[in-house]
Amino acid sequence: MTVRGGPKAGEVKSGTSHPVWLALATGGLLFLSFPGAAGFWPVAWVALVPLLLAVRNAGPGAAARLGLLAGMVHYVSLLYWIIIVLGRYGSLPLWVSAPALLLLALYMSSYLVLFSVLIARIWKHRETLVVWVAPLLWVGLDYARSFLFSGFPWQDLGYSQYSVLLLIQIADLAGHFAVSFLIVLVNALTALLLALWLAHRRGAPERQPALTERRRSAWFYAIFPALCITAGIFGYNLVRYRQVEQVIAASPHMKIGVVQGNIEQDQKWSPAMRLKTVEIYAALSEQAEAGENSPPELLVWPETALPFLVGDNLYFHTLQKDVLTKQKTWLLAGAPFYKRTPGKNTTDLDGILAYNSAYLFTPEGGIGGRYDKQHLVPFGEYVPFSRYLPLPGPLVESIGNFSVGAPVSPLSCQGAAIGVLICFESIFPALARDWADRGANLLVNITNDAWFGASSAPWQHLSMAVFRAVENRRSLARAANTGVSAFITPLGKIQGASPLFQPFYRVEDVALLQEKTFFTAFGHYFGLLCLLGSIPAILLCRGRQRQR
Repeated sequence: MTVRGGPKAGEVKSGTSHPVWLALATGGLLFLSFPGAAGFWPVAWVALVPLLLAVRNAGPGAAARLGLLAGMVHYVSLLYWIIIVLGRYGSLPLWVSAPALLLLALYMSSYLVLFSVLIARIWKHRETLVVWVAPLLWVGLDYARSFLFSGFPWQDLGYSQYSVLLLIQIADLAGHFAVSFLIVLVNALTALLLALWLAHRRGAPERQPALTERRRSAWFYAIFPALCITAGIFGYNLVRYRQVEQVIAASPHMKIGVVQGNIEQDQKWSPAMRLKTVEIYAALSEQAEAGENSPPELLVWPETALPFLVGDNLYFHTLQKDVLTKQKTWLLAGAPFYKRTPGKNTTDLDGILAYNSAYLFTPEGGIGGRYDKQHLVPFGEYVPFSRYLPLPGPLVESIGNFSVGAPVSPLSCQGAAIGVLICFESIFPALARDWADRGANLLVNITNDAWFGASSAPWQHLSMAVFRAVENRRSLARAANTGVSAFITPLGKIQGASPLFQPFYRVEDVALLQEKTFFTAFGHYFGLLCLLGSIPAILLCRGRQRQR
């Protein structure tokens, strides 16, 4: 199947004989590169080449359709777990959950559509610019997606490399966007080399002098500089890896235990399970302490591990007696928190504010600090325009319509200053960066990924937490209700990852690094700079088109 028509009609010319198949190839290769399914990370370094070649001689309409095709293949396969969330746990029928998946994939694909249309224009005006504009534009669009409509930066391209430590150390300069930038740069460079080779192979003898000059220009303005940048980044990764290894060895450490209770989602909020839940976590915590020469100084339980209000009740008293005072340890655990709006009537339910919170409990049974989640999940923890729209049914009935928390100082515990990321918050670099900037020397991610079922999503979620550790050079302890629980070193190494849907505990000695990275200080602006940097080239090409 081909897309017919000439450039004036907005269609593909003859430069690529099978553009549709090339777009499909990009979608399939992207699927293979991300964690959870195949997770074959090297594929990401060439995954965009087919699409870049497919749009090379395409008009705007054809480029848009090719980008949409590649995007839908990629995002439907990446986000298929949405059907599990909405269907199994949200009790929504397939005829509702499947269109919801397609709509989300369509929204995500719209960024790839815009990328394809603009890159097609760049190809036509100056092909060497593709090497530079493609990574700038890709990262700039990813940055826009991170905040538009509350933001959904799920599995940006750089996250595909989460397990390759010698490729991701650059993140402490410019975040995961730096890795995405390099991947797209290599893809664009490969596409340019293939385009030059195809032109040479198909060129008539009388055109060879012009083609030779074209290759020289490409080598001077694009190929050689891009190779130097790529080599420089790989060199930085190697040097920085060795440096941080030495810093970790010389830093103070803290023994931390993470506990995974494996409480089924459909039982989690049942009143009959509240006491049983505390008993399960208490027993696992006792095992974690008994298995060590010295007990952990801090235990971490998952998001809403305590499915009740913290206060004067049987469940909290059991927690104090069986865990805190008995085991004499600090505990960080998720629980709901409610407060009344000042001035509201005590019987007015509209005046009650609910928060998805993390509590830090002292060994004496007191509360050492609390953090209220700041970035909530749309239609999962709050309903946009909820004043005008009713709650969407079973998916949020058991959770409620939470309020947005405010930034607080890191929670202090035994020499550790803890920055807490609750569930979804671990996919937003700015939140972890803000914790480190305010003095946190330890990041803790508590989550309940039971919603995802036995899908790729728990591993995708974990892969993004890896970059929060590397970007800020902080150890990260992760406790998930049903997995994946793990420890992540400041180098991004995952230690002791738990199996899914099994009770689990693990104790590790984690390093407490204090120095701020370049990313923490300035590098979080890299995405914005890429977005701004791609605009001049696009405007230049637009101006040339008008002159013609």
